[in-house]
Amino acid sequence: MTAGIHSRMLPRRIRIAVDIGGTFTDLELLDEASGETHSFKTATTPDDPSLGLMNAIKGAASRFGFALSDISFLMHGTTIATNAVLTRNLPDGALITTAGFEDVLEIGRHARTEIYRLKPEARAVLVPRRRRFGVVERVGPVGEVLTPLDANSVEDAIDRVAASGASVCAVALLNGFANPAHEIAIRDRLRQRLPDVAVSCSHEVSPEIREFERTSTTVLNALLIPVVRRYVDSLLKRIASEGLSAPLYLVQSNGGATTPRAAGEAPVKLLLSGPSGGVLAAEGVARQLGFANVVGVDMGGTSYDVAVIRDGSRTVVTQGDVDGLAMRVPMVDMRTIGAGGGSIASLDASGRLQVGPRSAGAKPGPVCYGRGGTEPTVTDVNLILGRLDPVTFLGGTFALDLDGARAALDRCIAEPLGLERDRAASGILAVLVAKLAGAIKLSLFERGLDPRDFALMSFGGAGGLHAVEVAEELGMTTVIFPKDPSTFSAHGILQSDVVHDLARTKVLLLKPGAGAALRDLAAELLREGEALLAADGLTSGNCRLDLAADLRYRGQAFELLVPLAAAPDDDAQLEALCQRFHELHRQRFSFDDPSETVELVTLRLAAIGMLDGMAANIAPVPVSSAAPRHRDVHLNCGWISAPVHQQDSLAAGTRVDGPAIIEQDYTTLLIPAGWSLDVADSGDLIAKRELGA
Repeated sequence: MTAGIHSRMLPRRIRIAVDIGGTFTDLELLDEASGETHSFKTATTPDDPSLGLMNAIKGAASRFGFALSDISFLMHGTTIATNAVLTRNLPDGALITTAGFEDVLEIGRHARTEIYRLKPEARAVLVPRRRRFGVVERVGPVGEVLTPLDANSVEDAIDRVAASGASVCAVALLNGFANPAHEIAIRDRLRQRLPDVAVSCSHEVSPEIREFERTSTTVLNALLIPVVRRYVDSLLKRIASEGLSAPLYLVQSNGGATTPRAAGEAPVKLLLSGPSGGVLAAEGVARQLGFANVVGVDMGGTSYDVAVIRDGSRTVVTQGDVDGLAMRVPMVDMRTIGAGGGSIASLDASGRLQVGPRSAGAKPGPVCYGRGGTEPTVTDVNLILGRLDPVTFLGGTFALDLDGARAALDRCIAEPLGLERDRAASGILAVLVAKLAGAIKLSLFERGLDPRDFALMSFGGAGGLHAVEVAEELGMTTVIFPKDPSTFSAHGILQSDVVHDLARTKVLLLKPGAGAALRDLAAELLREGEALLAADGLTSGNCRLDLAADLRYRGQAFELLVPLAAAPDDDAQLEALCQRFHELHRQRFSFDDPSETVELVTLRLAAIGMLDGMAANIAPVPVSSAAPRHRDVHLNCGWISAPVHQQDSLAAGTRVDGPAIIEQDYTTLLIPAGWSLDVADSGDLIAKRELGA
């Protein structure tokens, strides 16, 4: 961090990370003087998420005794972009592209996820045909101008954009990544004639080969610009009105942070903002505890996110999708399904029991919240089965309505199925566990990995009640619970650094003599990355520039991402790079072909600016003198009296044998029979299946 920025931080001592989820807003704070961390949780305010954010900050300030002026900076993970896409709460948009390619969004790729389906799945298209306009131009794949940009066709397209009523416009020409001159000319003319229309160009958002993915990403970005800018402006005004002057950073899908200005220009990079923080934290805790292979799962009120950490590192991919919409930007590799504490249990038309993906969310929330919910949720079922305490929930600040939950379960599930209440509730959890385990299986099996070679790391407010049962379903023998699991994603966000992702496509055979072209391309990216970090006020001593290359065998339709320590200086280093690709290909697909020529498709750079690099100290775990109490809990064997431990009563080195309940302020953990739980020096909890259980 620069001296100027650091000097502004000296009078302050608290850094804060906030993760706004569908049900709760989670906060994690770090006291820079002591290195201690604290967590806080409050209800999300869906109508205005910035209100919930400020409620969380002010609530934490009151509880932990600091002033808003003590805050050094604020890190923010948000689902505002994700929710806008999922609900299609997006403005009307237009697309300008090369004439003849107006239908690329509908044509898409030929891949089908359900290959035996008689009719292909309906493709999600965010810009209808009537608002997609072609202009006369053509640039070749290496940037040569084949057909000059026709000014009259540009004016006609802009006239049609204006007449369509679109408030945003994406510009994605066929080979705009190779030579952006025509896109720039259209962008400038759009801004001159339609200054109120937000414009997004493909060469700025995703300057890479493959017109479908690039066009889809650019359209998503354009449609999200008003949504994110409106939210960021509202947030900045709110925190300023409260007297909070700390700099604000938003977390991106790659786990890195960015400024509000940059987020407003490239909001598509925020689509996995919140969940990426949890993966970042899981990677750090796994390394600290000595686990190389971990499956991190984040179960909140609405969703269940799965990420694989292999050989100590998370996987970052360059392409993915959100709700069937392709996007090509760097992101933490994760799978998300609709399953959380607020997931609704219901019967379909055939009478089959299903759990999710519908969720009660924060409003009205589960029936037991007493806020108007009428359908039973996973949280209601856990309360009915004694896994949650109606009195101590959320540290005793939120009383739960047990009778209301029972009535809803009887009315909606038990009576229609002719089942006793306990059996209906247990059936709901059985369906849920199978669904959660299925998401993990898919994430591992598609990589050729065995769940038994991994530990499960569970976090999120609802995950602790189901993690061990999911592990049993998968044959896993170890489950890790971080010490603050319900705000774990916020903890990861707290450790984020500023990250700029850059890419340049250049299809190049990596034969002897190709190193010079690769070095020139790398030098261009490095200069641009250094300039972006300098604009953020970060000096070279606080920066890192990481190169990587998308490589493939000549003729392949996909690439593998291979890290580079530096651009190859000679043919020997070029050959070493190709060898790393062969090894990765063999690891991923069980075969390689060293006789085949390797081809570069895209060179990438992650320009990383480290925000002071201060990590939380491993403080001694506070120990209370509270003795365990007992509560009736329904497990597979029926109702039993299980001990209930407060986590702050468990000193490092303590072992708890299941069945047992571990309660924290914001979450509850269930340890079934046949498992034992050990408290690590760091305060993290490690559950292991006993031999022969």
